[in-house]
Amino acid sequence: MAGRIGQKVKLSSIDELLGVPSTEGTVDLEVLSIYPFENHPFKVVDDEKMDELVESVKESGVLTPVLVRPDDEGTYEMISGHRRLHAARRAGLRKIPAIIKEMTNDDATIAMVNANMQREEILPSERAFAYKMKLEAIKHQGAKRETSPQTGGKLEAADIVGESSGVSGSQVQRFIRLTYLIPNLLNLVDVKRLALGVAVELSYLNHAYQQWIYEYICENGMIKQEQLMDLRKYREDSSLTHEQLLEIIIQGRSSTDKRKKITFSERKLNKYFPAYYTQPEIERIIVGLLEQWKESQEGEGNK
Repeated sequence: MAGRIGQKVKLSSIDELLGVPSTEGTVDLEVLSIYPFENHPFKVVDDEKMDELVESVKESGVLTPVLVRPDDEGTYEMISGHRRLHAARRAGLRKIPAIIKEMTNDDATIAMVNANMQREEILPSERAFAYKMKLEAIKHQGAKRETSPQTGGKLEAADIVGESSGVSGSQVQRFIRLTYLIPNLLNLVDVKRLALGVAVELSYLNHAYQQWIYEYICENGMIKQEQLMDLRKYREDSSLTHEQLLEIIIQGRSSTDKRKKITFSERKLNKYFPAYYTQPEIERIIVGLLEQWKESQEGEGNK
């Protein structure tokens, strides 16, 4: 991969990359001459949607050309269109319409991530590795900071990564932390058995600790982020035994199970509520606002 460097081109939009709406320059390539992007982070699975795509390809062919870049051996690396290529192979097609672009490794990585981020459903693991690849490519290009066309302010590399999909730089970094999880824990995140905040906390622990915690989750169910707070001091420490680690988690569970009581003084409430509001009305408004806050937090975690 490192030795295959083409002429650097400006990649201004997804439509430009995919040749949409124009298909000028499209050629028909042998399906067998195209291979997947190296370390492609987006899964291509034979599910119901793939079956539908295969049937569509059988009836109408591949309508949108794939994007590839040439190598030095007369074959092509897929940039965007892995699912279409897989469907074409299943449908028995020998050739597929393609747009060939000369790209550097970094430009190809950025184009691949940007194109696939347009998909409707993206797993947390896919997002995590895609963000990591794009961040490394941007840093390799030397673009650690640039000016945002929207705000005119300076953006860090992580902000640049998330800007095209409307995600903050800090959220990009949180997702990238998932790449430090063992596969079993990462799978729990994908199937929504492990919350993003908990997964990020676990990502700082060594793999032995992660494996023990995975086994605990399998036996006892979900764990809360608060249960892991006391493990932060062991991020760079491998001295814990299996029993000691479990004891810390169990103690954390006991403390989080205790019901928390929060009181507001009348002076604080009067700052926000007129005197004629009854106690039930105040409680209803507070609960409603908390529900809105909870929904916004969950929405942020699913980005």
